Amino acid sequence: MEGDMASYYLEQVSITEGSDDGYQYEEVPADDDFSLPEEDEDLFRAVRTAQEQAEDIQLPTSLLIAARPDSQRPEVVDDFLRNFLIKMGMMKTLECFQTEWYEMKQKGLLKPEAVGFVPDVYIHNQLLDTEIKNLKKEVETYKTVASKAKESILTLQKERNFHRMHHKRVAQEKNKLITDIKRLKEHYASYEPLLRQLHEKYQTVLRQKMLTSLERDRAIGEVTGLQATLRNLESGHKAEVAVNKEENKQKKGNDTTQKAIQEAREKELLQEGVAPYNPEKDPNNQTGKRHPKDSDFPSDTRVNPLLAQLQGKSNSLKKNGFSLSNTIKAHELAVSCLALHPRKDILVTASDDRLWKMWSIPNGEIIMTGEGHTDWLSGCAFHPSGTKLATTSGDTTVRIWDFAQSECILTLEGHTHAIWGCSWHSCGDFVASCSLDNNSKIWDINSERCRYTMRGHVDSVNSIEFLPYSNIVLTSSADKTLSLWDARIGVCAQTFYGHLHSCNHASFNMKGDTIASCDSYGVLKLWDVRKVAAVLSVDAGPHPGNHVAFDPYGQLVSLASNDGSVKILSLTSGQLSSLEGHEEDAQCALFNHKGDYLISGGSDGAVKLWS
Repeated sequence: MEGDMASYYLEQVSITEGSDDGYQYEEVPADDDFSLPEEDEDLFRAVRTAQEQAEDIQLPTSLLIAARPDSQRPEVVDDFLRNFLIKMGMMKTLECFQTEWYEMKQKGLLKPEAVGFVPDVYIHNQLLDTEIKNLKKEVETYKTVASKAKESILTLQKERNFHRMHHKRVAQEKNKLITDIKRLKEHYASYEPLLRQLHEKYQTVLRQKMLTSLERDRAIGEVTGLQATLRNLESGHKAEVAVNKEENKQKKGNDTTQKAIQEAREKELLQEGVAPYNPEKDPNNQTGKRHPKDSDFPSDTRVNPLLAQLQGKSNSLKKNGFSLSNTIKAHELAVSCLALHPRKDILVTASDDRLWKMWSIPNGEIIMTGEGHTDWLSGCAFHPSGTKLATTSGDTTVRIWDFAQSECILTLEGHTHAIWGCSWHSCGDFVASCSLDNNSKIWDINSERCRYTMRGHVDSVNSIEFLPYSNIVLTSSADKTLSLWDARIGVCAQTFYGHLHSCNHASFNMKGDTIASCDSYGVLKLWDVRKVAAVLSVDAGPHPGNHVAFDPYGQLVSLASNDGSVKILSLTSGQLSSLEGHEEDAQCALFNHKGDYLISGGSDGAVKLWS
């Protein structure tokens, strides 16, 4: 084959040394100093240069195999043939090839696009293997991403199904509540005729009572007339005897008539299911009765000595504000009430855990613990001398504790429902209590009995307080009213109207001319006692207000709220601030006797001191 190729080239081109065909060969000097610049030694720069050259000569993209960053560069076809001929020692054939190659190149017969690179199969296979490995890695990555996406989809589907079931359950509960509300409305509507009938019976009873009173008055008038007739008669003894007989007959007739009317009235009430009222059987009707050990109420002309001590002073806290100084974990359950010793820095806390505890403040050291009530404690109050303590509870009793004996010395029973609070008279002989049974009571400590039951509220009486050095009692009720009572006779003297919701607590200021009250919607009202009218109303809701208290100077009002905060109203500036600290409802808050700090108790069982 090599001989044929050589003969072919010899036939095509014959060049002799002596031939002179006019063609001059130009000798190309060898440049031994030729070298690539340092920057061309970079492989990636060389590849980029080759790509630019390929674009300039418009080579096909498929032939630019050298553009890839391989460890071995592919050879051009003509170089490959030269190297192969040199390797095989076919120098004649090489000369023929070069002669014909350069002639065609000089004449322009050789097309650049016809010349390419000799592909290296091994390098090409390695590139393909690398691409396969990269693709496999990408496939694994995509599989991992797909599995995670699948898990996310499953999680989202589960959450969707859970929320769908929850929505269905809420819808079912809503429909059930709507049905219950409709049924309750129907049930309530069924009571309307009965209530109307009872109201009519009540009006009938009132009319009969009025008729009975008229009959009694008429009978008394007849008796009075007969007595006057007897005195004017100047007849003898026989006439007098006759008149006396007639008078006795008239009295017997009147008594018979009254007795018949009373029996008919009682029979009618029994038929209607109402027991007739018998004053002799009323345990609370003690009018006219006198116990040997009963105490006397002091006069109402006394002056509060604390007013002279506070005159000319002002509360510095209203300017400096409050900050939490100490926290006492007093009880495991809610703290329902706080009470301060009249003269010492001693605090008593009452709780739902049926215990009351005595603390030294502000350091928070416990002094004493009292146990004896069989239900939650709702209120506590120090005796004016500071030697006794009164506590109220859900067990319907008022207990009096003596610190010297460290025990309960008196238990007062008479309320029929839970008792909400208590208050001592400044003389120390009387204690007042209020209850869920709509009544308030005045207890005599010396005779150990109830002196008066104050009836008038039509709903639960939530708080009670004696005006300092006075016989006036203030009560607040769930019937949305406040009332002032005369403790000496147990009669309501004045009623305050204005709250739109249940009144939870009310308190006097030190002077006794202003009352602060709060209701179940967080509305705080200030009342002028002399005008019997509200002078200020502040909406601190919507959470209920549980307890109100004045500072000793009458310049600040504290409000313990169900949102866990204690709100402070400045009466001079009208600004309302809030103290956040309790984790649950704030049940009570009060100032100390000097106005140095504020104490609050909450449902979280903690007592906080703000100074």
